[in-house]
Amino acid sequence: MDKKERDELIMRYAHLVKNIVGRMTYRLPIDAADREDLVNVGIIGLMEALEKFDLNRNVQFETFARFRIRGAILDELRSRDWVPRSVRQKDTKLSSTFSELKRNLGRPPEEDEVADFLGLTLEQYYKMLDDAKDVHIVRQEDLTPDYIESHCAADVMEALHHGNPFELFAGEELKDQLKRAIEGLPSKEKLVISLYYYDEMTMKEIGRILDLTESRVCQLHTQATLRLRGAVKNLWR
Repeated sequence: MDKKERDELIMRYAHLVKNIVGRMTYRLPIDAADREDLVNVGIIGLMEALEKFDLNRNVQFETFARFRIRGAILDELRSRDWVPRSVRQKDTKLSSTFSELKRNLGRPPEEDEVADFLGLTLEQYYKMLDDAKDVHIVRQEDLTPDYIESHCAADVMEALHHGNPFELFAGEELKDQLKRAIEGLPSKEKLVISLYYYDEMTMKEIGRILDLTESRVCQLHTQATLRLRGAVKNLWR
């Protein structure tokens, strides 16, 4: 492949890099400059994909490129500590609050009930959701050692960081249980989860559909994730 052909292919698939960077980092406290650095890292991953792609393999180039791009970005993210301890603490506190209130009420708690339980105003509660927006449905510490050992560790870690729990559920029974947990979500949160994970829409695109701001969609996603955390953890036991 000559330089001209390679450059043309990079331009053709550059949108993949921006899309992947956006989906992997929208919950991380990074600025525009850091995000641009990750785009450059993703471009390098794309270039490596072009060099190593084998036409004889039974896989489409775009699928192979996505894997290489995500891998390059994930390696870069791993080399930095993006999530402050205070954010992780808010994540844990909110997750335990949702689980406790659901047990006490026998149903998913409303936003004002969560805020009242925490002694916060709704505005303060929304700010807490914004601060904890990097929360993942499944964390490494939620998985049992035998699960990680029985699956490709690299694939597990990539799925965790990418934030898509469905990539971790190999068995149909586990997938069905997760789907049932999602069915129990409030309707708007359930729709956000469906559009984001199944239809792979961005938060901005979902906002346009629901006539909500991108920030509000992120809050709904975080709430849904926190509601699902307890249910998902039980699946690994």
